[in-house]
Order: sequence, then C-alpha cells, then structure tokens
Amino acid sequence: MEIFLDAFWDTLKLFPFLFLIYVLIEILEHRTKLTQSRKILQGGFAPLIGSATGLIPQCGFSVMAAKLYDKGFIRTGTILAVFLATSDEALIILISDMSAAHAVMPLVLIKLMVSVGAGYLANLILPKEKLAGVGAAHDVQAHFCCSEHGGEMLGHSSDFETYFLSPLFHSLKIAGYLFIVNLVFGYVIDLAGGLENVTAYSDAGGAYVQPLITGLIGLIPNCASSVVLTGAYTNGAIMFGSLVGGLCSNAGLGLVVLFKNTKKIKRNILLVISMYLIAVAVGIAVNGIMILLNV
Repeated sequence: MEIFLDAFWDTLKLFPFLFLIYVLIEILEHRTKLTQSRKILQGGFAPLIGSATGLIPQCGFSVMAAKLYDKGFIRTGTILAVFLATSDEALIILISDMSAAHAVMPLVLIKLMVSVGAGYLANLILPKEKLAGVGAAHDVQAHFCCSEHGGEMLGHSSDFETYFLSPLFHSLKIAGYLFIVNLVFGYVIDLAGGLENVTAYSDAGGAYVQPLITGLIGLIPNCASSVVLTGAYTNGAIMFGSLVGGLCSNAGLGLVVLFKNTKKIKRNILLVISMYLIAVAVGIAVNGIMILLNV
C-alpha cells in the first residue's frame, strides 16, 4: 500500500504541469500555424529545420514528416533528422518533474547535434535522391492530430475541445502510464533492497548494455515507450546515456505511417536499422563519457 500511495502521489504532483504544458503546445501549434508550412522541410536547411521541429513534443510532426517522405517530398536525411530528434512525451515528463528537469537541456542539445549530423550525412551519402515537385505537396495536410487523440483533424474541433479537452485527455493518459511505471519501479526498487542497489547495478553492469535494450524500446511506436524510458531514468534504473539512446530511436507513430507502404519495406527497414545503430552508439558514448568524468 505504501508503494501504491507513493506512486499515486508522485504522479498526481506532476499532473498539473503535464496539463499546462499540453495546453501551451496546443496554443503554439494552432495560433502560430507552425505545422502548416508545406515547404518547411525542404531546401538546404531541411535537416536542421527537421531536427528543430522534431524536438517539439508533439506526435503530429513525425507523422507529418513520414507522410511527406513517403510521397517523396522530403529527403532521407530530413526524415532521419526528424525521427532522431523526436522524443514523444519524454521532454514534457522531464520538465514536469523538478528532480529530473536538469536533464532536459543536455538531452535536447545531444539529440539536436545527433539528428542534424545524421541528417546531413545521409543526404551526403544519397546525393542523387530526387524529390517530387514542391507544388504537388498540396494534398499532404501538415496539421495532424495523433491517432492516440481520437484520430480526427484538429481543425474540426471547437476551441474548448482543442485547448481544454484534448490536453486534459492526453494529460490523463500520460499520467496513467506514469502511474503504472512508477508503481512497477517502486516494487522493483523495493525487491532490490533500495534505490542504491538499483543505481549501483545500473552504473556497474549496464552502462554499455542498457542502450542496446533502450534502443529497442524506443522503436515501439507508442507514447508508452517514451514514458517507460523516462520513468526508468527518473527512478534510477537506467543511466542518462541509456535514456538518450532510447529516445533517439523513439520516432513515435511516424514509423507506423512509413510501414503502411509495403512497397518500400526494404527502404523502411534500412531506415529503422540506421536509427537503432545511431541510437545505441550515442547511448554507449554518453554513458562512457559520464563514467570517465565520474558524473
């Protein structure tokens, strides 16, 4: 019962922050019309812009990029940059948790450098990749609502639904995931004899193995995967580099959109393998640096 209550109160304390952040995201997306520019992910700065866009904690951007890529409107480097930069719900949870908020800036900077670098490198390796005509992109709507929110176009919702009900529903859903994650890790920590034992195992045995596992978890196209990874980090079960690795492979529902096109399955598999290898390499490198610096 004590573990249950601890998990409940820890989750409840985060809920107001989750709700506020989701309201702000809705305002950003709708009032600035950030996602309605069809040319934003094209041109010489595409990987850089794609990375910056992917960092915004909103599942619609990876879906938008996947649709554009599938129709040939953006290059491989751009979609790779967007996917590597995407963290789904992780940033929101970290910002909401005062004890873990310090990890937000390093996480964002590392993912930005990795995604931009990988994006430009991919475009360099594939210089002859051709795009469909820019004017043909009119049929791709860049304003999406993630299927986890009900699947309708946000443009058809009232202000009350958009700025209150949708953030409330999403906040409750993520809070539910967080509660389950906190509850599970609470029992794990209790069985392990305390957080110190879990952290000691994490630092000693898992620094170079954890990214292999977290990278696979990140590939799961559901917001629960980012919640599990973030919960594992905030509970001391994995190192920071392992979190970074898992979130580098966490492209959200964008992967689902890509794999709906069975005619390009080889291309999609190669893209996923590339993401995973990059994520694992980054995770191991960050963990190794942290051990060397005794951080």
